[in-house]
Amino acid sequence: MIDEKLLEKIKPGAKVRVTEKIKEGEKERLSTFEGLVIARKHGKQAGATFTVRAVLHEVSVEKIYPINTPAITKVQVLSSPKKVHRSKLYFVRNLSSKKLREKLKQ
Repeated sequence: MIDEKLLEKIKPGAKVRVTEKIKEGEKERLSTFEGLVIARKHGKQAGATFTVRAVLHEVSVEKIYPINTPAITKVQVLSSPKKVHRSKLYFVRNLSSKKLREKLKQ
């Protein structure tokens, strides 16, 4: 469960690093995923989620994380957006890295 103060910082345009527990057979390991939050859905409800997008080895990857899950061990907000005028940043899917930095003023 993510605390209230951190939930307010997880908003579209923020760069985050999410650490989650992954169970493979009998073993458990921690996996980190770092990227840009492009969407927050359903506020603080039971089914609330946030979507993180990253480019790994020239392939775009998006992961959707439920807020109320015990699998997420830690969420770090690396940077907050200066100015974002939209609640869903789906348009970044069609932009290059350079254009994206210009749009988000990072």
